[in-house]
Amino acid sequence: MSDYIVRATGANDAIRAFAIVSTDMVEEARSRHNTSPVVTAALGRMLSAGSMMGVMLKGDNDLVTLQVQGSGPMKGITVTANSKGQVKGFPNVAVVDLPPKNGKLDVGGAIDLGIMRVIKDMGLKEPYVGTVELQTGEIAEDLTYYYAVSEQIPSTVGLGVLMNKDNTVNCAGGFIVQLMPFTPEEVISQIEENLKDLPSVTDMLSAGKTPEEMLQTVLKGLDVEFMETYPAAFQCDCSRQRVIKSLASLGKEDMDDIIKDGKPVEVKCQFCNQAYEFTIDELKQFRRK
Repeated sequence: MSDYIVRATGANDAIRAFAIVSTDMVEEARSRHNTSPVVTAALGRMLSAGSMMGVMLKGDNDLVTLQVQGSGPMKGITVTANSKGQVKGFPNVAVVDLPPKNGKLDVGGAIDLGIMRVIKDMGLKEPYVGTVELQTGEIAEDLTYYYAVSEQIPSTVGLGVLMNKDNTVNCAGGFIVQLMPFTPEEVISQIEENLKDLPSVTDMLSAGKTPEEMLQTVLKGLDVEFMETYPAAFQCDCSRQRVIKSLASLGKEDMDDIIKDGKPVEVKCQFCNQAYEFTIDELKQFRRK
């Protein structure tokens, strides 16, 4: 199943919902950053959430950045998504080894105490920034808390990444369900009832459920209407030209120091780990510009 996001409404537009299958996206990120399993799980949850949050944006050039900063050994994660479902991201520390917790990868232990920050750049003078304290470090619960506190939108968020024994990604995905201000009490009660027996995201994906079927399970009995689907992918917009612009913007003294070293320079994109190499002659050309 190729990665994609579905947008839906339910209960006569009293609910809006999004779901994603993101297996290829998360495997791409794992491969690029060479992450250990617990880091892959954390980064994968963030990428899945970021991609869904991206398609909530209205403008073609709008961006959302989701950051977690924690006191655990992973330190933090940053992901950025656009309104087309494309997302990129990186962990602060790529390899962390922790014992499982309750038979599962200990994402909360890898991140631990800290903050979650959501930055929405919608072409205004200043971006919107919302910051909350992490509740569990497990990402989904922290996003649920963020929506309730920072945006005053009652939400439920489910995210999951299941690893294979060879440390590749078996499946990944998630959902975000949000209540509109006029949601009737009986609809809220139905969702709460559905959530009591809800299988985990990875259990649903492992059973072959599509994003549509995940939402039908979460919103059982609530007249779900599917509106749009969007392709989802790990995609970085870095390029050699962009790196050249960054190098050219360095001060003359900094460039002289690099050139004096006499060795080719390799610059790696933090988001996708793509390496760009430049010779001393090229560096001299940038300095002259």
